[in-house]
Amino acid sequence: MSGIQRKIRSFVRREGRMTAAQKGALDELWPRFGIDNIEHELDFKALFGNQNPVTLEIGFGNGESLATMAAASPEKNFIGIEVHRPGVGNLMIQAEKQELNNLRVIVEDAVDILEKILPNNSLDCVQIFFPDPWHKKRHHKRRLIQTKFVDLLASKQAPEGVLHLATDWEGYAHHMLKVLEQHQQYQLLTPSEEFHTRPAHRPETKFERRGLKLGHSIWDLLYRRE
Repeated sequence: MSGIQRKIRSFVRREGRMTAAQKGALDELWPRFGIDNIEHELDFKALFGNQNPVTLEIGFGNGESLATMAAASPEKNFIGIEVHRPGVGNLMIQAEKQELNNLRVIVEDAVDILEKILPNNSLDCVQIFFPDPWHKKRHHKRRLIQTKFVDLLASKQAPEGVLHLATDWEGYAHHMLKVLEQHQQYQLLTPSEEFHTRPAHRPETKFERRGLKLGHSIWDLLYRRE
């Protein structure tokens, strides 16, 4: 799938201010939690020291909810992809405090990582929470959830794997629904229900709280990879 989605990136780089603690975490904790080699396919058993199922989160923000999920599910492994370095530093601070051995971090564009180093049919779960909605109509083409990107996700997910999406923009929720409805390899986890309230296993995120304060509703979408 070389060259896929070159006009769509999984992020917009908004670096923001980094605290001394976050910078220290990036410098000191990266050897423990970071994944550097992005030229060769990952070996999950070598990376985590076990064969537990792997969850990939694309765009974890400040990492608060991802650390919470990893702490709550030690029987699973988690890989987070994020380019916002203050958020990466914050996640590693939380990972060290909670002594998380089942969490690793990549600071790269998710499309490149999916194409280059993630094995096919390997991911138990992919979660994408509150991606940039690009709410103006002329920017809809920049949305991450597009058919070609979902094709790429499907190639990396194991059969029966779960794709979990969430947004606080109603228009984007219906856009996601339309894209996934047309995809033969994904089926609604619960066919009678298109949108879900936040499942108990998904912690509330910083972006979610901001959306709620603005009066937005929250839409979770859950799919099974056939």
